[in-house]
Amino acid sequence: FRMYQRYASTQGWRVEIDSVTEGEMGGYKEIVASITGDGVFGKLKFESGVHRVQRVPDTEAQGRIHTSAATVAILPEAEDVDIDIQDKDIRIDTYRSSGAGGQHVNKTDSAVRITHLPTGVVVTSSEKSQHENRRKAMANLKARLYDMQRQALDSARSDARKSQVGSGDRSERIRTYNYPQGRVTDHRINLTLYNLPNIIAGDALDDVISPLIAEDQAARLASLEDSLG
Repeated sequence: FRMYQRYASTQGWRVEIDSVTEGEMGGYKEIVASITGDGVFGKLKFESGVHRVQRVPDTEAQGRIHTSAATVAILPEAEDVDIDIQDKDIRIDTYRSSGAGGQHVNKTDSAVRITHLPTGVVVTSSEKSQHENRRKAMANLKARLYDMQRQALDSARSDARKSQVGSGDRSERIRTYNYPQGRVTDHRINLTLYNLPNIIAGDALDDVISPLIAEDQAARLASLEDSLG
């Protein structure tokens, strides 16, 4: 995580830690953070996957290499939901609201019921002013629809996380950090660099990310050329 913190700093990005779960044996089980700035997702999206770390722990008397794995998921932040309600999508009914004590003191049809036809959401407001009732009912409808869209976005992001992270099995690794050899290998493009200290510190992470971006752009261009015949 410090690698990404440092890299974000070199890019002029802002990092905010949302939640931290500590591991039972020390360290961290999970860290969730938000990174904001120019081009964040474009550069970090290739970091999604399983990262394998090989090192000799200080407590290892035999000098044996221990392997651990960390799963990284990079998700674009959901954009603000813009609630646009079309007139054709709503039905507005007015009806007579009851006054205090159940007496039908208010004889005007001031209460408002708005039905959102595509979703079936119904909202009502039954104050004395019909104008105020329409305003309140529309505000309530927008809030209800916003909540529905927010839940749908949260569900989509959850599905995206599952599809990115996969099972977390080490066989799905995308990159290996080998401390004894000072080596970093990205298995997707067969890139090997012997600059682990600077990469893990975040200062030279671009040496890994830039070739990944170039490879992706080349693959997209080749796909486009194939589609054009």
